Parts: sequence; structure tokens; C-alpha cells
Amino acid sequence: MNNELTKEDIAKMRAELDERRLKLMPELIEEVKRTRAFGDLSENYEYKAAKQAQNRNKSRIRYLERMIASARIIEDRSAEDEVGLYDEVELYLEEDGETETIRVVTTVRTDPLNGLVSKDSPQGRAVLGHRVGDRVTVQVDDGYSYTAVIRSLKKGSDDGSAALLQY
Repeated sequence: MNNELTKEDIAKMRAELDERRLKLMPELIEEVKRTRAFGDLSENYEYKAAKQAQNRNKSRIRYLERMIASARIIEDRSAEDEVGLYDEVELYLEEDGETETIRVVTTVRTDPLNGLVSKDSPQGRAVLGHRVGDRVTVQVDDGYSYTAVIRSLKKGSDDGSAALLQY
């Protein structure tokens, strides 16, 4: 399976890899050595915890390497007045009479509790390519959908720059 990532996603993953390999790994190796000296390894909680931390770091390194190796680079090709990647969108939910603000991101950046929705999620798919004032249908599953109006669009990029368009 290829992961769709932006150049910025890959750059951040490589930076994390460097941090984990060059800084964190030597610290964890040293911690394992230090705690090994505490005595009987079968009853040495500090050693066990240090080994677990080292193994979590190795696992994360392998994960990042696989993600980068299998990545397919994508770019945001949306027009200035269309919703694209990293754009902040204010939606008016007609059914509830409420507004919701989301930012459309790649799947590896998803954090729905903080308003970061995947481009592959029902909301992400519904708003991508649409403009301020458009009414979109968010198809949650076969039995449920809802309508939302795009109230504002703040064109963003992965580096944090933005421009605001409103309805």
C-alpha cells in the first residue's frame, strides 16, 4: 500500500528519523547500560523499562522508514478559491445550526479531536475542491449523511502561511 504524503510530510518524517537515530538511540543505549548495572535483571524494573523504551524507539524508526519507502508524493493542486490540502474550512452544519472548523490534511497528520481531518475521511472528501458558499453533502455511511455549507476558507500550507476567503 502506498501512503499519499506531501514533500513536507516526508521532510518531517526524515527529521524525526534523524532525531531518533542520532540523539535518542544513543541516550537509550546508555540508559540500558546504566540500568543493567543495578543487578539481577529478572527483578530490575528500571532495566526492563529502559529496554521497552529502546524497543519503542526502534519500532517507530522501522515505521517511519516503511512510510517513507512506500510513499507516493502528492501535491495540492487546488485553485486559490477551492478547498485543498492544509486549508482551514469553516462549515455551517444546517441540521444542527452550528459551525465547525476543520483543516484538511494527509492521513498521517489526522487528529480529529483537534480539527485535523484526513482528505480521505467523509468530511475531507466532501469539501475538497469546493468553494466558499458551496453546499456539500457529507456521506458518513450508507445510512447517514448531512449537509454543510462552506462559510469560510483559509488557504493554508504546511508551513503555516494562510489567506482568508469568506462567504
